[in-house]
Amino acid sequence: MAVFLAWSSAAVPEDAHGPWTELRRLAEGLVVVESTESLSRVYHELKWSLPEGTALLVAPLAERPKLKGLPPGTTTWLRDRLPGPDH
Repeated sequence: MAVFLAWSSAAVPEDAHGPWTELRRLAEGLVVVESTESLSRVYHELKWSLPEGTALLVAPLAERPKLKGLPPGTTTWLRDRLPGPDH
Protein backbone atom coordinates (compact mmCIF):
# COMPACT_ATOMS: atom_id res chain seq x y z
CA MET A 1 0.00 0.00 0.00
CA ALA A 2 1.35 3.44 -0.91
CA VAL A 3 0.53 6.87 0.48
CA PHE A 4 0.39 9.89 -1.82
CA LEU A 5 0.22 13.58 -0.96
CA ALA A 6 -1.88 15.61 -3.37
CA TRP A 7 -2.35 19.36 -3.66
CA SER A 8 -4.84 21.08 -5.91
CA SER A 9 -5.75 24.71 -6.52
CA ALA A 10 -9.40 23.65 -6.08
CA ALA A 11 -11.02 21.69 -3.28
CA VAL A 12 -10.57 17.96 -3.74
CA PRO A 13 -13.97 16.29 -3.31
CA GLU A 14 -13.94 14.09 -0.21
CA ASP A 15 -16.27 11.66 -1.96
CA ALA A 16 -14.13 11.43 -5.12
CA HIS A 17 -14.18 7.90 -6.49
CA GLY A 18 -10.85 6.40 -7.39
CA PRO A 19 -8.46 3.53 -6.92
CA TRP A 20 -7.81 4.24 -3.28
CA THR A 21 -8.55 2.65 0.04
CA GLU A 22 -8.88 6.07 1.65
CA LEU A 23 -8.71 9.72 0.68
CA ARG A 24 -8.23 11.99 3.71
CA ARG A 25 -8.70 15.75 3.43
CA LEU A 26 -6.09 17.80 5.29
CA ALA A 27 -7.08 21.25 3.98
CA GLU A 28 -9.16 22.77 1.17
CA GLY A 29 -6.91 21.53 -1.65
CA LEU A 30 -4.65 19.14 0.26
CA VAL A 31 -5.27 15.41 0.70
CA VAL A 32 -3.43 12.20 1.48
CA VAL A 33 -4.42 9.10 -0.44
CA GLU A 34 -3.81 5.47 0.45
CA SER A 35 -3.77 3.22 -2.61
CA THR A 36 -2.29 0.06 -4.08
CA GLU A 37 -2.28 1.70 -7.52
CA SER A 38 0.52 3.61 -9.27
CA LEU A 39 1.27 7.31 -8.98
CA SER A 40 0.01 7.78 -12.54
CA ARG A 41 -3.32 6.09 -11.84
CA VAL A 42 -3.93 8.07 -8.63
CA TYR A 43 -2.93 11.32 -10.39
CA HIS A 44 -5.32 10.76 -13.30
CA GLU A 45 -8.27 9.76 -11.12
CA LEU A 46 -7.79 12.90 -9.00
CA LYS A 47 -7.37 15.02 -12.14
CA TRP A 48 -10.65 13.72 -13.56
CA SER A 49 -12.46 14.56 -10.30
CA LEU A 50 -11.44 18.24 -10.51
CA PRO A 51 -12.63 21.07 -12.77
CA GLU A 52 -10.84 21.39 -16.12
CA GLY A 53 -7.61 23.41 -15.87
CA THR A 54 -7.18 22.96 -12.10
CA ALA A 55 -3.57 22.81 -10.89
CA LEU A 56 -2.64 19.44 -9.38
CA LEU A 57 0.46 17.93 -7.78
CA VAL A 58 0.64 14.31 -6.59
CA ALA A 59 3.71 12.77 -4.95
CA PRO A 60 4.37 9.49 -3.15
CA LEU A 61 5.42 9.70 0.49
CA ALA A 62 8.24 7.34 1.50
CA GLU A 63 8.15 8.33 5.17
CA ARG A 64 6.11 10.48 7.54
CA PRO A 65 6.52 14.19 6.90
CA LYS A 66 6.90 16.69 9.73
CA LEU A 67 3.58 18.46 10.23
CA LYS A 68 1.73 20.85 12.51
CA GLY A 69 -1.78 22.26 12.72
CA LEU A 70 -3.53 19.67 10.55
CA PRO A 71 -6.86 18.00 11.41
CA PRO A 72 -6.94 15.76 14.49
CA GLY A 73 -5.87 12.20 13.75
CA THR A 74 -3.60 13.10 10.81
CA THR A 75 -0.37 12.17 12.61
CA THR A 76 -1.84 8.85 13.76
CA TRP A 77 -3.19 8.13 10.26
CA LEU A 78 0.26 8.70 8.76
CA ARG A 79 2.04 6.82 11.58
CA ASP A 80 -0.15 3.79 10.88
CA ARG A 81 0.88 3.79 7.20
CA LEU A 82 4.41 5.17 6.89
CA PRO A 83 7.74 4.67 8.65
CA GLY A 84 9.22 7.52 10.63
CA PRO A 85 12.26 9.48 9.49
CA ASP A 86 14.50 7.45 11.83
CA HIS A 87 13.44 3.98 10.61
